Amino acid sequence: MSDPDDSDPDDSDPDDSDPDDLVRLERWTGPWEPEDPDANFKADVALYSHLEPMATIRRLAAAMDIPAGAIVRYVLAKYATGGSGSLLELGPTMIRRLWEPVEAAEEAATDQARLAAYHQLRQMLSWLRLPLEDDSIYD
Repeated sequence: MSDPDDSDPDDSDPDDSDPDDLVRLERWTGPWEPEDPDANFKADVALYSHLEPMATIRRLAAAMDIPAGAIVRYVLAKYATGGSGSLLELGPTMIRRLWEPVEAAEEAATDQARLAAYHQLRQMLSWLRLPLEDDSIYD
C-alpha cells in the first residue's frame, strides 16, 4: 500500500477540477502593431479565432466515447509539447545544423546572406525528406 504523502501531484482525481484548468474560449482579433515580433502568431490566432472548435470536439468525443474535456486536454497538450516532440524527432545536433545558416545570415544582415541561407536550408531539408519521398533508396 502506498503512503498518501508520496502521491504524485499528476495523479489527481479527474473529477477534482482545479480552477486553473477552467478556460473560457475567447474570440480575439487584435489589435497588434505591425512591428510586433509576434505579429505572425497573433494574426494566426485572430484567423482561427473565427472558428468554433467545440463542434468538432463534441462530435469526436461522442464518436470515440471520450469526454470532450479529455479531447481538449489532449489537443492542448499535444500542441503545447509539439516543439519538444520535434526536437526529439530531429535531435539536438540536426536542430543546431539547421540553425547555423540562419544565424550566419542574421549576423551578416543582408538579403544576399538570407537568400543563401534559404538555399542551404532547402538543400538540407531536401536531404532529410528524401527517404519520405523515395523509399527505393533503401533497396
